[in-house]
Amino acid sequence: MSFRLGFRATFFACVILLALTSGTVFAEDNHDGHDRTQMGRNIVVGPDEQVGDATCFGCSIRVKGQVSGDVTAFGGSIVVEDHGQISGDTTSFGGDIRLEDQVKVDGDVTVFGGHIRRDPGAIIGGSVTNMSGGGWIFLIFVAPFIVLGLLVWFVVWLVRRFTRPALPAAV
Repeated sequence: MSFRLGFRATFFACVILLALTSGTVFAEDNHDGHDRTQMGRNIVVGPDEQVGDATCFGCSIRVKGQVSGDVTAFGGSIVVEDHGQISGDTTSFGGDIRLEDQVKVDGDVTVFGGHIRRDPGAIIGGSVTNMSGGGWIFLIFVAPFIVLGLLVWFVVWLVRRFTRPALPAAV
């Protein structure tokens, strides 16, 4: 259990770091058909609403209306219900995707580190990819930092090896 807590803390720290370096994280929650991007606050697309893309960092997305673009959640789940429609792709990193009866996703549905719960009446126009388990999250977020650390270590080792300290002058 403590490994899972440590893994989640590390994962959310990486997500927050990624989110803080992105300029679109602090976009406002628009209700007039524009994109919605949030960090730490859930996104709900109501039954009579239409939005562009919906992106969430460390929170979940619930779609009851229409999304004309993609729906992406980092560290959260995506739920499509009540005849909700997504014209683009639906992707969740570190969360689940639940598609209820009579919902439609025109694009691909992809889950990294979570599960897909799909009602038989849900329609998916593209492919379905489920990479469950924490290993995928490790591979995507932690492995690049390990490779970068090894590269830095190698450069430091090379510099130390080929630069010898000067010998003191003999008197």
